[in-house]
Amino acid sequence: MKIALIGYGKMGKEIEKIALERGHLIIFKFDVNNKNEFTTKNLKKTDVAIEFTEPDSAFANYMKCFEANIPVVSGTTGRLDKLPEIKKQCTENGQTFFYASNFSIGVNIFFKLNESLAKLMNKTENYDVSVSETHHTEKKDAPSGTAITIAEDLISNFKNKKTWVKENAVDKAELVIRSFREGKVPGIHTVKYESDVDYIEITHNAKSRKGFALGAVLAAEFTQKNKGFLTMDDLLNF
Repeated sequence: MKIALIGYGKMGKEIEKIALERGHLIIFKFDVNNKNEFTTKNLKKTDVAIEFTEPDSAFANYMKCFEANIPVVSGTTGRLDKLPEIKKQCTENGQTFFYASNFSIGVNIFFKLNESLAKLMNKTENYDVSVSETHHTEKKDAPSGTAITIAEDLISNFKNKKTWVKENAVDKAELVIRSFREGKVPGIHTVKYESDVDYIEITHNAKSRKGFALGAVLAAEFTQKNKGFLTMDDLLNF
């Protein structure tokens, strides 16, 4: 498989390493230093693009890839408002887009645990719930896309919460997401249910970026056999 890496920072380099180990070719590595090479002509020489950049530039990058008619695997979070337009490109124009707020296999299992626990907690009125996330200081979006997915899944399955807010809630129906930026932390996400007498907590703690990179390459491989708007649920057959 011939891959275009859009964004060649720490994640891009980790993805490159995994992709090469799995026998793939990195045809282009696009970043701020070679913007002039980021063209539809060059993109057409590849089989798939893996995009890890920033929220402000991601959507334009997707559209450029769609112009070249190549699948996109996107790990850029923070622009969920553009998903309807992206889905429209897939349904009406035959494009392929693989979206995940987090490509780690472990995190996606954590998502399912979160949903199941929320349903169980509906049987009691004694617990309040909150979400926290910690990432490295270079991460710009807060809360993280992963934390937002956790919060939205929780709201869909836990009757006491209707919406999420950053840091401070003014209503019991608001789910608080607390964000922390520390050192080089790859990612820690926690859901905590607390009562007057105890608390129940589930946490996913990433040891490195390797799990995210592997998931992104697996997603790229998945786009070679599947079309349309794809997610980790499709890949993992949840």
